[in-house]
Parts: sequence; structure tokens; C-alpha cells
Amino acid sequence: MFSLTIHPVRIRGCESTMSCRDEQGRLILSVMRKVVIIPTYNEKENISAMIDKVFSLPETFDLLVIDDGSPDGTAEIVKSRQIDFPDRLHLLERKGKLGLGTAYITGFRWALEHEYDYIFEMDADFSHNPDDLVRLYHAALAGADVVIGSRYVSGVNVVNWPMHRLLMSYYASLYVRTVTGMPVRDATAGFVCYSAEVLRRIDLDQIQMKGYGFQIEMKYTAWKLGFKIKEVSIVFTERVVGQSKMSSGIFGEAFWGVLKLRFRAIKGKVA
Repeated sequence: MFSLTIHPVRIRGCESTMSCRDEQGRLILSVMRKVVIIPTYNEKENISAMIDKVFSLPETFDLLVIDDGSPDGTAEIVKSRQIDFPDRLHLLERKGKLGLGTAYITGFRWALEHEYDYIFEMDADFSHNPDDLVRLYHAALAGADVVIGSRYVSGVNVVNWPMHRLLMSYYASLYVRTVTGMPVRDATAGFVCYSAEVLRRIDLDQIQMKGYGFQIEMKYTAWKLGFKIKEVSIVFTERVVGQSKMSSGIFGEAFWGVLKLRFRAIKGKVA
């Protein structure tokens, strides 16, 4: 007789499910918990609208904002919105600008401690379209361990960037593919979904780069550990309000860091 087992520990609201079968062939449904990590520094113009947008999506995503002491009051805005979303909107405050990579690693550790199944990275400025979170999630459910919102997997899908910045970004990913052999078209992408299994296997203490090189190092480490990476085409749109956090130092770190990656032994944590 057909039987159905539901794991109630995973049931939160109306989140989507994925199914598998146990050793007796019974269908098991488990609900996937998902959290979007957004690092912020002076994003008061964007953060409230981003909160509303993420929580309006047809899939249920929780949201973790990691604010590096924004003097413009970004954290205060998030705190005021926690009244509207007390169980889904979370905030970690840090003192000073400590780097993009350390912000995400802090968020990864928090997400694993809180038993999320899928962990997403996304910018606060709407350069990444929050609607695409659903597409990344579905690609993960279909079997990918790491899903990249890719600007370059199907041509060049970037809006409102000056030509010098576009060329720098495009050729940076080409440089990464050439040096490392990693088959990823958008290695510097910051719109990513990781399964919890990937983040548990990566030794986060060994991740060295702090700026956008962090994005390359995480993807490369996952690839070297044998995880399946899939790129989903997105359109990246330059921010409308607020200021970009890009600097020449960020690209310098990534350039030299990639050379070191090629010769580093990558060892994962024992599961």
C-alpha cells in the first residue's frame, strides 16, 4: 500500500517541497528551508524595498542582513522592519567594514547553525533581480549543489555598466577559467545559491580572500571538492541609488589570489 511520510520539523508556512523514497520505497516529502544573505553598508535607499520584495516572492525565503556598521542607519531600518516579519527577517551587526567575504562566512555559519537547507547570496541594491531567487532555487532542487546567477553564460547580460567595468568583469572570469580550469563563465558572480551540504564540506576557516575574490575562491573550492555547479542566466542591472563598493584593491586581490588558488591543495571537512 502507498504510504506518505512527512517530516514536520521542516514545515514552515507554505514552503516548497522536494521528494525522495526511503529504503522501503515509501515517498518522503521534506520542506526545504531557504535563507538569503545580504551584506550591507550604507544601503538605506534600498534595504526596505528589498525586504518587501523578497518576502513577496511565491517561494518562502527568510532573510539575513549583515550590516557592517552603516553610518546611514541601514541597520535601524532593518530593525524597524523586523516588527513586520519577526520570524523571517534577521540582522547581524558588525563594527566597521570587515570585508564582503567575512560577512558571507559569518552568514554561512549562522545559516548552518539554524539548519537552513539552501543559502543564497545577493546584493542589496537590486542589481540582482530578487525574482531570480526562485529560478536559482529550482535549479538547486533539480540537482545542482551550487547555482550561479550568471551574467555571461548566454552572451553578456549586463545593463548600464560603463564599458571599462564590463570588460574588466568579463575578462576577469575568462582569466579565472584559463588559470584554474574551472568551467564557470561568471566566476566573480555574487548571486549564488549553495546547498547546506556544500557549506558543511568547505572548510570556511581556510577561505582566504576577503573581497570579490572570495566569490571565485568559494566556487573553485566547491568545484574541486566535486560538487555540481550550474549557471542560470540572469540580467544584471547597475544600481540606481546608493554608491558602488568596487575598488581597484578588490580586483588586485582577486588577480593574485587566483594564481595562488591554482597551486593550493583543497581539502574539505569530513562530513
